[in-house]
Amino acid sequence: MAQVIRMLIITGMSGAGKTIAVQCLEDMGFFCVDNLPPALIPKFSELVRQSDGSVRRVALVCDLRGGEFFSALFDALKDLEEQNQLEYQIVFLEADDETLVRRYKASRRKHPLAPDHGRIVDGIARERDMLSEVRGRADLVLNTSRMRPLELKEVLAKRYRGMDDEDALSVNVISFGFKYGIPIDADLVFDVRFLPNPYYIDTLRSRSGQDPDVYDYVMKWPATQQFMTKLLDMADFLLPQYVKEGKTQIVVAIGCTGGRHRSVAIAESIREHLQKSFTVTVAHRDLGKDDGR
Repeated sequence: MAQVIRMLIITGMSGAGKTIAVQCLEDMGFFCVDNLPPALIPKFSELVRQSDGSVRRVALVCDLRGGEFFSALFDALKDLEEQNQLEYQIVFLEADDETLVRRYKASRRKHPLAPDHGRIVDGIARERDMLSEVRGRADLVLNTSRMRPLELKEVLAKRYRGMDDEDALSVNVISFGFKYGIPIDADLVFDVRFLPNPYYIDTLRSRSGQDPDVYDYVMKWPATQQFMTKLLDMADFLLPQYVKEGKTQIVVAIGCTGGRHRSVAIAESIREHLQKSFTVTVAHRDLGKDDGR
């Protein structure tokens, strides 16, 4: 059975937050195209269907910057409705006149529909009138007048993150050695140098935390077990909070001295726990650089 492609058409008032919306959707894994003339939507959807499943979720920003092409939107939507392998929804963003004027003044940009040297309010009124029909056909209308950018992202994330039942958050766990520096992209850093070090066990020194004997050695200590209980409990609390905030990826860094024994074992243990609820990848950045002391 052919896989259904989901498409969001983002449109609405200039200054209402379409740029923020498309950035949010891009972070969620949507393939995004800004300012696509509506007349090109059927051709674009045909290219997406030919991608052999590599593109499954698409967000297109179509607005009055397209000029005369915007009138072709309804014809394009009719073509989409005839394509059984593609589903679309229209998301319409708007705001009250006062908010739009304030945003334009803050950005010092000219409204696309304001005549030369004309007033912003005139452009807003003209745009609102021209968009009235597409607003009436929208699946979701969002008034962003009282929304902060983060709040808009939260609304979109709650509604569209699960369109393909994909995991809401990707967790990247990295083991590292402090002697080589902390990973620059780490969101959370945990220091496990307080744990007993397998380096000082002759039979374990040359192995890594991926080796069962080294892993068991690191994990057998009461301090390790208590640490893992507290760490995983905190992770179970924190990660859903990050999802609510709109984060789509987080990097958890686990460090020991050389990045060979303790940090590797702990990172593997974290992966085993978190992969029950999230997409988890593990990278051992400094494994193999030296003896791991």
